[in-house]
Amino acid sequence: MAHRDQQGRGERRRWEGGPPFRAGMGMAGMGMTGHGGPGFGRGRRMRGGPGGRRRRGDVRAAALALLAERPMHGYEMIQELEERTGGVWRPSPGAVYPALALLEDQGLVTATESDGKRRFAITDAGRAEVPERAPWDDVTQGIDPVQFQVRDTVAQIAVAAQQVVMAGTDDQRARAAELLAQTRRGLYALLAEDTASDASDTPDTSAAAEEGSA
Repeated sequence: MAHRDQQGRGERRRWEGGPPFRAGMGMAGMGMTGHGGPGFGRGRRMRGGPGGRRRRGDVRAAALALLAERPMHGYEMIQELEERTGGVWRPSPGAVYPALALLEDQGLVTATESDGKRRFAITDAGRAEVPERAPWDDVTQGIDPVQFQVRDTVAQIAVAAQQVVMAGTDDQRARAAELLAQTRRGLYALLAEDTASDASDTPDTSAAAEEGSA
């Protein structure tokens, strides 16, 4: 009994002042991650295409297309691709650097050391192989831009809610929880409107069926 009492007091102390949020927990720490939307994932930025599935592009072609614009470091290319695809595609260093090494072996790019980093530049032979269509456009093809807006807005709401939980008063936390609950109910109400609209558009065949049976 004494052990359980001490454990209970310890749990209460952990939760005094609200849930134990940690800096940088983001949406994952708030239980707001999910599936089925435009890439709701963990971390500072939610990544992935619709349905939460990460899309992949042609790293080799993307590297040539980026370097045709200006010389870049490998990590800079990764950031550029993430930015240009709205977070849908962020190739890993394990995909980018081997591709750059192969391009260098093929004489399509050159590399120079700068501040301890390798800076890549395209050669004339490399320019001849730059694709006409930007590879990152293929990655985002068919994705509604509104999906990105919703995803980014949800991320911003998560940050604001986390700040209220960490720095707000008890009253502010309670009001924030109610505001989020109202928003959730409003979103489901939008889906209910679509369902009701679909039902009203469906012709009623019950009367015709009864007349036929008569």
